Amino acid sequence: MKIAIIGSGGREHAIAATISKSSVINEIVCIPGNAGTSKIATNVEIDINEFDKLHKFIKENSIDLVVVGPEQPLVNGIVDYLEKFDIKVFGPNRIASQLEGSKIFTKKLCQEYNIPTANFGIFENRVDAKKFLKNTKYPNVIKADNLAAGKGVYICNNEQESLMAVEEIFDGKFGEAKNVLIEEFLKGEEMSYFIISDGATIKSFETAQDHKRVLEGDNGKNTGGMGAYSPSRLISNDLEDKILSKIIKPTIKGLSKLGTEYKGFLYAGLMIVDNEPYLIEYNVRMGDPECQTILPKLKTNLVEILEACCNKKLADINIEWTDKKSLCVVLCSKGYPDTYQKNILINNLEKFNLDENNFIFHAGTKKEKEKIYAIGGRVLNFISLSDDFLQARDNVHQCIKKLDWDGGFYRGDIGFKVIDK
Repeated sequence: MKIAIIGSGGREHAIAATISKSSVINEIVCIPGNAGTSKIATNVEIDINEFDKLHKFIKENSIDLVVVGPEQPLVNGIVDYLEKFDIKVFGPNRIASQLEGSKIFTKKLCQEYNIPTANFGIFENRVDAKKFLKNTKYPNVIKADNLAAGKGVYICNNEQESLMAVEEIFDGKFGEAKNVLIEEFLKGEEMSYFIISDGATIKSFETAQDHKRVLEGDNGKNTGGMGAYSPSRLISNDLEDKILSKIIKPTIKGLSKLGTEYKGFLYAGLMIVDNEPYLIEYNVRMGDPECQTILPKLKTNLVEILEACCNKKLADINIEWTDKKSLCVVLCSKGYPDTYQKNILINNLEKFNLDENNFIFHAGTKKEKEKIYAIGGRVLNFISLSDDFLQARDNVHQCIKKLDWDGGFYRGDIGFKVIDK
């Protein structure tokens, strides 16, 4: 069986590494992949937004299944496009992908189906947004409506910060934004909850907690993610029942009323307030770095799960997990999330003899003449499984120190709420 994975980050390396364990796989292609995927797959340099070129390659190489990692091609309709040619694709279609592609689409769905979320206002121009801010309570949350790679969210403590956020969003800091969303601030604790669906059956796909802020103590600017741990300390049977009944199932019902179904991973970013879940946002794919944290815990064959989703047979699959704790720390280029240097050599990666409990997944890397270079802001993901989070974090820190790369930095306190409590 041949599988193509679209994307180039840590999430895609984690997916490729997990798929490579399956005995039915004889070839993995990563488009475009990174230095890490090049060890277990064939990297192919094609622009993932050029669907005709992707289709040509997939057909010519008799690819059996396409797995779409990142959100942009999903929102742009890659699943709809490839399925027209009878190509098997794992991921949601264009309409379903609006759950991530437009925060306002999701908010209106919440309104219609009574899905608990923060109160909000939608504004089409900066004048109306600024008028509203004259009488709002602080702190508040201001979001760009469009995709923003996890960064188009501002938590504002006063009117001056709010005005700056509105200006930056409408000035195109995160791409063209036709609307801005202003929400009430919910005081609670965040949690990432994942499901997988084949359009008919929904199954839980673990929980995680990520750390978005660049500085220790969850301070500083938002990033794409500095690390994560799984499971979330908040999850319980009672809370999971509430998440499914109040948030996930009404969302799936809302999509069905729009004439579509949901196939793929769905990631609910939640705020838990007094053991009640509120939807902050949806992501229509596995999170990054949550994916790198969760997949090493998976005991069931991932290829069987993906195939079952594409064949509407997920109900027949029993998804099993290890009981171990998982923790991931992201090693970033110095300067991230602002300006950072590229093409920085990384030595010592050949030093590592990793085992079934310790992993390194590449993100912003490339391989040239047998040497590996950092080309992105988030460069390497270090993951460890252990019976407790403290040991997992210690294992990760030992690996990072062993690498001894002076071009990067990391947060030393990932998981502090479950470790330092």
